[in-house]
Amino acid sequence: MYSKEETQRLKREFWVTFAEKYPRKWVLYDTKIKDFSFKFYVDNKKAKVLIDIEHRNDATRKIYFEKLESLKTILEDDFIKDLVFERDFVLENGKTISRVWVEKLNVSVSNRNYWDEIFAFFNEKMHAVEMFYLEYGDYIRDLEMNT
Repeated sequence: MYSKEETQRLKREFWVTFAEKYPRKWVLYDTKIKDFSFKFYVDNKKAKVLIDIEHRNDATRKIYFEKLESLKTILEDDFIKDLVFERDFVLENGKTISRVWVEKLNVSVSNRNYWDEIFAFFNEKMHAVEMFYLEYGDYIRDLEMNT
């Protein structure tokens, strides 16, 4: 087991190493939609690439989610397989968001032997999310356009 400080140092090293291996600017929070972002997540069991819709207005959040759902077949056929769509995902703090994600199980941020595998997963899946968003972002952003 690592101490809290060792765990923080290891995670920092993980992210620095990832940035060095894949030196590019990711879209992440720069989607041009308030509270609509792309995220990386990793712990000692899995790695995930996420699309989080955290809009405070539930109706607006659901519209964005339904737009993604309406593109599900295209997204899965042309960009990423094995996505999970959850309209009402409850975070640890009790906040309800909408989330779409893909995950890689049986990897660990604490074990450097998995880092290259996690980095490759992050790069491949986030790149696919960004390419999808580049193509369909105008439709997703336009709340006047029906799903």
